[in-house]
Amino acid sequence: MASGTIATGIDPTVPSTARMYDFWLGGKDHFAVDRAAALEVSEAAPAVKVMALENRKFLRRSVRYLAAEAGIAQFLDIGTGLPTQGNVHQAAQQVNPSARVVYVDNDPMVLAHSRALKTSGNTAVIQADLRDPAAILDHPQVHALLDFSQPLAVLLVAVLHFIGDHDDPHAIVGSLRDATAPGSHLVVSHATGGVPGGESAGKVAEHYRKNVAAGSTLRDRDEILRFFTGLEVIEPGLVQVPYWRSDEPESPDAAKVWVLGGVGHLPGKPVKGPAA
Repeated sequence: MASGTIATGIDPTVPSTARMYDFWLGGKDHFAVDRAAALEVSEAAPAVKVMALENRKFLRRSVRYLAAEAGIAQFLDIGTGLPTQGNVHQAAQQVNPSARVVYVDNDPMVLAHSRALKTSGNTAVIQADLRDPAAILDHPQVHALLDFSQPLAVLLVAVLHFIGDHDDPHAIVGSLRDATAPGSHLVVSHATGGVPGGESAGKVAEHYRKNVAAGSTLRDRDEILRFFTGLEVIEPGLVQVPYWRSDEPESPDAAKVWVLGGVGHLPGKPVKGPAA
């Protein structure tokens, strides 16, 4: 990362999940400690960079689906990470220029670099923690942009595995779901050990537990499906992320991706397009 003043609250001596992810995606907003941690993880599980890239593609495809086929025009992206290419507002506003997006992350560096998003007035970035959903739902900038009386999409992409069972992640997701209107959607991707190659996921999770403050908790398919309680899971269901409505040639490593992803719809308003 280029030298300069470090924003308040940023500790360049402790690895950050957002900055490690930025490294794997080819970004530049990370410190030496993040590169070292990311390379150590990559050594234990060489496919981890593929996971990051495929997860990012899933994010873009799900947002395009929501904007183009489900008619969603407002998005709450929690655990957004650092600015990179193909952000939510870019994918959504290519379909609907008036789409509104609020990004949420607990890493102060995300807020410090929010200018790099090159957003319009339809986009905001706030610092908050998923473990405190009330703080997110009550935030004035969230309510300035998002109308909770109308359908919206809550995006929890590659973030829930950083929430341990002691924080009751299913209750957290339930509170977010209950705050949304019928016709809203939930997008989840989550690391799992329950697929071919999942032993690598265990190595990564162990590294996070030992070396990264956020830690990491793997969950099996049934536990991940529980996040969609009360929702109708859109076809093709909860699948390895490269297989969720892919629009490009299949990666040779697709079957080894130990991240499951899916999109759920809160009943009460018909889903537009072929997924209805």
